[in-house]
Amino acid sequence: MAETGRWSPDHLAITGDMVNLATGIEIRMVADWLRQAGDAQHLSVVPGNHDAYVPGAHDKAIHAWYPYVRGDDDPDAWEKDHKLFPYIRRRGPIAIIGCSTSIATPPFSAMGYFGSRQARETAQLLAQAGSEGLFRVVMIHHPPIRGAAPAYKRMVGLRRFRAAISVGGAELVLHGHTHLNSRYTLPSKGREVPVIGIASASQGPGGEKPATSVNLFEIEGGPGNWTLDWERRRLDDEADAFQTVHKERLRV
Repeated sequence: MAETGRWSPDHLAITGDMVNLATGIEIRMVADWLRQAGDAQHLSVVPGNHDAYVPGAHDKAIHAWYPYVRGDDDPDAWEKDHKLFPYIRRRGPIAIIGCSTSIATPPFSAMGYFGSRQARETAQLLAQAGSEGLFRVVMIHHPPIRGAAPAYKRMVGLRRFRAAISVGGAELVLHGHTHLNSRYTLPSKGREVPVIGIASASQGPGGEKPATSVNLFEIEGGPGNWTLDWERRRLDDEADAFQTVHKERLRV
C-alpha cells in the first residue's frame, strides 16, 4: 500500500554520509537543508566516512552542522578541540547517544574507526541514561557487525563497540553505510539489542541496492516494559510514493 501523505515524526535521526566528496559547497548545502528539514531539538546527525572524505573535511562539516551534532552537555558554540563524540541528547523518555566512526581514508577505502576513549564514554553515557529510566537509541554510521561490510569498508573497533553496548546497555542501534535495509542484533545484559540499517536516501528504484527507504519507530512504555514498533517504508517503482514493506514489534 502506497503512503502518499506527509509524515510527522517526533524526531529525525540521520546516520551519516550527508555529502559525497565533502567539498565546501556540499557542506554548506547540507547545512541549509538541515535548517529547512527541522530544528536541532527534533533532528540528530552523526557523520559518516564521506563527511570526512578528505583531511580537514570532518571539522568543517561538524562546524557547519554543529546544532545537530552537539549533545545536551556540549558547549553552545563549536570548539575545535572539544571531544564531541559520543554525545547524549535527551528527548522526553528517549536518550539519543551519537557516536562517530568518521575518519579520512585513502582512495578506495571507506573504513571507520571507533576508539577506546569513545567506547569507554559511550558505555558511561548508556549506563547513565539507563539509570535515568530512558529508552537508549545509539546512532553510528558503520555497521557494528562483523561481516556486514567488505573489509575495505569495515569498522575498526567492533569489539570496543560491542563491549560498550554489553556493559552500558541499549534498546536500539541505528546505522547506515551499507546502503542496505538490514537487521542484526548485539548481546547486552542477557538480551539481544536490535541493530537496524537503512538504504541510501539517494538511491532510486531499479538499482542494484534498495531504493530510498526510511525506518519509522514508535516507542511506548517505560523501564522494563518498553514496546518498540518498527515500520519500514520504501520508495515504490514509480518513485512517486512510499510503500510499507515491513512491520514488526521488536523485543527490547
